Amino acid sequence: MALLALFAVWTGWRVFRVDSMVRASFSLMLSFIAVGAIGVLLSAPYIGVATVFMMAVEMMVMAIFMVMFMMNPAGLNPMVMVHQHRLSIGAGVVAALSLGAAVLFSRPPDDAVRAEADVVAELGHELLGPSMLIFETAGVTLLATMVGAVILSSRQGRFGAADEGSRPPGLSDGGAPAGRQPEGGGGHHHHHHHGGHG
Repeated sequence: MALLALFAVWTGWRVFRVDSMVRASFSLMLSFIAVGAIGVLLSAPYIGVATVFMMAVEMMVMAIFMVMFMMNPAGLNPMVMVHQHRLSIGAGVVAALSLGAAVLFSRPPDDAVRAEADVVAELGHELLGPSMLIFETAGVTLLATMVGAVILSSRQGRFGAADEGSRPPGLSDGGAPAGRQPEGGGGHHHHHHHGGHG
């Protein structure tokens, strides 16, 4: 459990050290997965597994949307993940100290759970009972969105390779294009473009 806690803190710290939104999303996903595993070890399997499922899907959706919509796709250009450095550091220290004090100095509940109680089922009904239709609708919508995003971002489109004749952005102003480039520099396909400007 101590190793999982250290891994969760380290991957959470890496979120603010990497220079790509996709890497930050996956680092945060790993941190939440470690927290979910800690929940399972603390005899809270429903919360632990639900945390893993929810955060894995959420971070994957975030990564896909970052690639699909950002002008800096997939972090080709380095980005700074931290803004307002002093304020964020102060807020993090205050939150860590407050939560640590709450854990160390508060009295945990000592009410014994009935042996015949179905804790997982009761918790599931409490969390999802009134909102099951909303969760199911959101789940199907997110799944359709992810499938659509993957299809739209695929290199092989309906009319051939999507990057024929295109050039990725440069790493600096006026610099050479970054990433994979079309064979021949993209210039030999220019004569096909005159029909698509309308």
